[in-house]
Amino acid sequence: MKLPPEAGNTLVAIARAAIEHALGMRRRPPLTQGAAWLENEGASFVTLRTRKGALCGCIGSLWPRRPLGEDVAENAVAAALRDPRFAPLTPDELADVRIEVSVLGKPEPIEHGGSEEALLAAIQPYKDGIILEWGAHRATFLPQVWHEIPDPRAFLAALKRKAGLSSDFWAPDVRIWRYHVQKFEERDDS
Repeated sequence: MKLPPEAGNTLVAIARAAIEHALGMRRRPPLTQGAAWLENEGASFVTLRTRKGALCGCIGSLWPRRPLGEDVAENAVAAALRDPRFAPLTPDELADVRIEVSVLGKPEPIEHGGSEEALLAAIQPYKDGIILEWGAHRATFLPQVWHEIPDPRAFLAALKRKAGLSSDFWAPDVRIWRYHVQKFEERDDS
């Protein structure tokens, strides 16, 4: 999806306004329409971190299923209040939170011929977000996770654990997709 130059500021503002509304800090929900690009179906992830960098929420959509503006607003509220790894944010905590919105490109399958080594050779560190699926197990890492886990083998092992599999698990029918993101971060002066 081609986004205009103002997209970053707009999407981050939608995310913050949606959280504020959900926390009762604002009377009106955010405006998620008005520009054609906001009304196009899109997939996004909203990541919340404290000013010190600690993760405090991250929820998103892998596949486009609703308008992008609505997707960002819904994922922002989910990241703030329903990420099972964290306690829901309170109004007092929100001032210390910085918001990052990632707009996902269309996931594309990575052909690996059933070989984990071929998959590892095909992954592009720092560029690819990866979706792993096997049976009922599924997980993703955004491309930003490469900064925390730069080694492809360790990245894949951590993704397997996130999906509820052992880090050394492999099956030839594991399905893998790659996607790229356009990432927008809230500035401290926002």
